[in-house]
Amino acid sequence: MASPSPTNAVRRLADHLVDSAVDPLSDDLLDWLAASSRFRAFAGEHRDKIRKKLRTAADPEARRDVRAELRVAHALLADRRIAMAFEAYGSTIGGPDFTLTFRGERPFNLEVTRPRRIPGAGGAGPLLTKLRQLPPSVPNAVLVAIEGDNAAAFNAEEAIRALRERAAAKDDAYFAARGLIGRRGFHQRLQRLGAVLVFAEDASGADRAESWVNRSARIPVPDGAIRACLACLRAG
Repeated sequence: MASPSPTNAVRRLADHLVDSAVDPLSDDLLDWLAASSRFRAFAGEHRDKIRKKLRTAADPEARRDVRAELRVAHALLADRRIAMAFEAYGSTIGGPDFTLTFRGERPFNLEVTRPRRIPGAGGAGPLLTKLRQLPPSVPNAVLVAIEGDNAAAFNAEEAIRALRERAAAKDDAYFAARGLIGRRGFHQRLQRLGAVLVFAEDASGADRAESWVNRSARIPVPDGAIRACLACLRAG
């Protein structure tokens, strides 16, 4: 079904968020804003923050990173049981992108990352770099937004297994080079990761999203929240 035609108010909001109509993100934003009143309210509430993120994105890849965050927000806000806060920890300390609350359950953080390419077998870069941004004492999840037609192209379980094997091999230098205090720092941070979601926007149906749950996490992400997020991401 085609998206509703943007109203003048929607166009004004989109114009505030992006530099001009020739911006590649402009058409997407117009569609998302016109189609979803909840996303429109979210974008209106955080208009200056979103505008700043887009203005300071230094290159097309950085702008695609911001687009991925906004696309995920648009998808998840389709479920009225999900409440969303944007950069609740502030934008300067590198905290998670979103804090979500599903149907009155305990809030959890969701950090969105978009790898420049889909990692090969065991490739864990998209997850390892995000472990440092996960705060303690709260459930945390990471969403990996990939290109392609199947979310299964990134295997989160395999990626975590590869990292655990490095830790078991006492490869402290590997973790230290990526900002962690060796394998001990990796294990401590991994306990903060409750789940991984993988989102392939160009796929369809169940192929659009996968999840992996870390059963060794100190604080799990509510199962109902994971199911709801998967349903939103798969719905298109």
